[in-house]
Amino acid sequence: MSASSETVASPAPGLHPEFATGALYAVLAYLTWGLMPAYWKLVPELSAPELIAHRVVWSVFVTGALVLAFRRGRELRATLTDTRRLGVLLVTALLVSVNWLVFVWAVLNGHVLESSLGYFINPLFNVLLGVLLLKERLRPLQGLAVALAAAGVLNQGWQLQALPWISLALAASFGAYGLIRKLAPIEPLVGLTVETLLLAPLALAGLLWLDAQGLGHFGHGTPARDLIIIGAGLITALPLLWFANAAKRLRFSTLGFFQYLAPSVQLMLAVLAYGEAFTAVHAVTFGCIWAALALYTWDGRRALRIA
Repeated sequence: MSASSETVASPAPGLHPEFATGALYAVLAYLTWGLMPAYWKLVPELSAPELIAHRVVWSVFVTGALVLAFRRGRELRATLTDTRRLGVLLVTALLVSVNWLVFVWAVLNGHVLESSLGYFINPLFNVLLGVLLLKERLRPLQGLAVALAAAGVLNQGWQLQALPWISLALAASFGAYGLIRKLAPIEPLVGLTVETLLLAPLALAGLLWLDAQGLGHFGHGTPARDLIIIGAGLITALPLLWFANAAKRLRFSTLGFFQYLAPSVQLMLAVLAYGEAFTAVHAVTFGCIWAALALYTWDGRRALRIA
């Protein structure tokens, strides 16, 4: 996903209409992603695989309607007939489904705090992927930031005698997803539509099997619960659309500041709303991650000023 440069027409870019609109879209996207655990907890009786299957199936309808509304049908047809793009999107569809599955499982099983750690780690994991796979070079302070983040993860594993697999799985799956989409750029809405279309047959088959076994929940409860399940499609597609609109109006470096809103909201939900314990071990781990993010961000802005 690419972002065009911000339009700057005055000495105070924060007051420029394009900047304000882009910032609003970014807040909407990341705030929705941050509050998503609260949405999934509205239907705790559904398992993570069933919720993900519904998320895929209903997203097909939402993204299909958006493709029609924004007249992206030609791009969709071109992508569906391009075997190379389909191969790329099949891989990204599998990666994003793993990310969704781990995240929803974590939420339903009381691990919102660990999932928020995963999304704090994600930007620095992206940096590591760039170094290892794209041969990008780090400045000294950037290398120190990555080392600090690694120290935080190792502290968590050492103190608890187990690696934070939820955090690492979320960071790795979403980081790999972002890297592949960066190397093979495909319009966000069209890409998500094709990804959900590729996953839909398996998801629909799973839901039909659950229903045949008497284990399905859709249509067997209250209308309110059915509406929440259908809404999974909306909360999947709309934040991505808002993110795409933000990326068109803001510099990607500016957009990066907003990405910490989602895990911050998840962290507050975990501790304040769901009563998950924030221990001394968590304080050290999160402290290392936050220090790494602050150092990396400061170094990036300093380099931009010098440039």
